[in-house]
Amino acid sequence: MSDARHALVTGVSSGIGAAICHRLLTDGWHVTGVSRRRPTPATGLTWLQADLADAAQLTGVLDELPAPDAVVHAAGLQRSAPLGELSAADGELMWRVHVQAATILLDTLAARLPDGARVILVGSRTATGVPGKSQYAATKAALPALARAWAAELSPRAITVNVVAPGPTDTPMLSDPGRAATPPVLPPLGRLVTPEEVAGLTAFLLGPEGGAITGQQIVQCAGASLGRG
Repeated sequence: MSDARHALVTGVSSGIGAAICHRLLTDGWHVTGVSRRRPTPATGLTWLQADLADAAQLTGVLDELPAPDAVVHAAGLQRSAPLGELSAADGELMWRVHVQAATILLDTLAARLPDGARVILVGSRTATGVPGKSQYAATKAALPALARAWAAELSPRAITVNVVAPGPTDTPMLSDPGRAATPPVLPPLGRLVTPEEVAGLTAFLLGPEGGAITGQQIVQCAGASLGRG
């Protein structure tokens, strides 16, 4: 990749996406951010407005996008409920944002990516299955399958594809009324993951030392995988 590296990052207006955007800008990347809401302006950041749940909107903003050196799909949301109270509309919305948007991003941009490019999908430790979060978990569980398939397809061009899967992270999502049925549980390390830590792992995978890692899901959960969800 050239010195003037360019990353496309979704969900840059808040939470993990905003932290990844800030970290990459600090590391000297130019970032094109895609989100519904306008992010905090920053030098090196170009913002494109699109609803990640709207396939036509997302495809439209990608059509004229210069080839990025990295793609980071960080946009996400959580709607949770136990069996007997599941919402088909909520399940469809999460699928469109987490899975359909990732598919559109790679399907549209793959041919334009330079050899050696990097792709990161932000998943979730919850993908293993957590009571009350079945629909959310299902959409996040699809991401490692996509990543492994795409990693195999793109490996001849030295393009890596990985999933960063954080556990409970201190973002505005934790206070979203849509997930009120499943309040976060403090992990064994006694604290939540920070967005900056997720951004740091992402930056590593996008950097020179991350070039031999592909097709993997890396869990970053403050010990949540060791016990209760």
